[in-house]
Amino acid sequence: MDREERPMTETVLFVDAAVLDTAAGAIVPGQRVLVRGGEVAAVGADVEAEAARVVDLGGKTLMPGLIDCHVHVNAHTADLAGLGDQSPAYVAVKASVELREMLHRGFTTVRDPGGADFGIHDAVAEGLIDGPRIFFGGKALSQTGGHVDMRPRGRSVHDDHQCCPDLGLVCDGVDGVRKAAREQLRTGAHHVKIMLSGGVASPTDRIDSTQFSLDEIRAIVDEAEAANRYVAGHAYTARAINRGLAAGVRSIEHGNLLDQSSVDLFLEHGAFLVPTLVTYQRMAVEGAEYGLSAANLAKNELVLDAGLKALELAHAAGVNLCYGSDLLGGMRRHQLQEFAIRGAVIPAADVVRSATVTAAKLLGEEGRLGEIVPGAAADLLVVDGDPLADLSVLTDPETHLKLVMQGGKVKAGSLG
Repeated sequence: MDREERPMTETVLFVDAAVLDTAAGAIVPGQRVLVRGGEVAAVGADVEAEAARVVDLGGKTLMPGLIDCHVHVNAHTADLAGLGDQSPAYVAVKASVELREMLHRGFTTVRDPGGADFGIHDAVAEGLIDGPRIFFGGKALSQTGGHVDMRPRGRSVHDDHQCCPDLGLVCDGVDGVRKAAREQLRTGAHHVKIMLSGGVASPTDRIDSTQFSLDEIRAIVDEAEAANRYVAGHAYTARAINRGLAAGVRSIEHGNLLDQSSVDLFLEHGAFLVPTLVTYQRMAVEGAEYGLSAANLAKNELVLDAGLKALELAHAAGVNLCYGSDLLGGMRRHQLQEFAIRGAVIPAADVVRSATVTAAKLLGEEGRLGEIVPGAAADLLVVDGDPLADLSVLTDPETHLKLVMQGGKVKAGSLG
């Protein structure tokens, strides 16, 4: 799709729209949606407006912009150990290219739990570059030897300079983690990301390890809550997940090896699970091409097949599920394939909710994002087809995505 150059928002009345009600999981045909001042002003069958530009959708689906709750905009390579040695300017330019591509896939909002900072957030917010709205966490926090400690075994020095474009910060001890959390929060971070277990792309930790002491986790949660923010926790095993949830972590990223005890804690605390199944599938196929080592690929095998079972278990119990991709390097082009993977085991309406209304709830943006209701931001997609009947409508934007509007401005496609 080509971008339609309209620098200012205008008043637009969409008519004959099949509105996707994400909360109800239903398509409502024959609707009119008025967009004014960058917001949805009215929705209904009889909405009228003087001096509005009328756009007849001819029955096409009008839906909220998509939300991906787990991206790494700086990670243009899967070699995360090498990323921190690159020029921040180069990484920022690469990120700007990827952000534009994400927007053109239909993602009008993303959450970056490791890497994106206030600079890239402000560049998007000020319109210097096109991209999804960014909810950023700054650098993720890890213990020594944890998931974002990218040193090989023989290296002792670790450069934690703020301007290094790596994804994390190593910190230890209650005082150390408090200071690290405060450093991220002072930059305006929307959440604090911590590593609760080992991970695939790190060089020295085990997948089944637990990371940070309970006192350290609680200290980070305390700091986030004091700032009216929350903690997102990377975790795979039930043991690591449960430690985080019991200590007040609000969202668990990945969660491939959860069990029923984890599900019970999710429900008890009203916490959120952000599966990222597509990244394991793509790393297995092309991870080596984009910089993953043989050791990393071996760890990937430990979590690859478990993710779907975890998703089914959590969904059946009613856990809050959010959409995540977590793709690295050139694999990020597969961002939309998470819809297809999830759609094989859970209903399409619930998959769509995970990328809209439930994701907005995690971000604290209920009523503002993820729904087409009066007062919501005019982050809207026009798609040819019904995503509730066929999720491939969302996975093939070249064929089906006709318009991307963000804050009332056309970013891709045309109102013509």
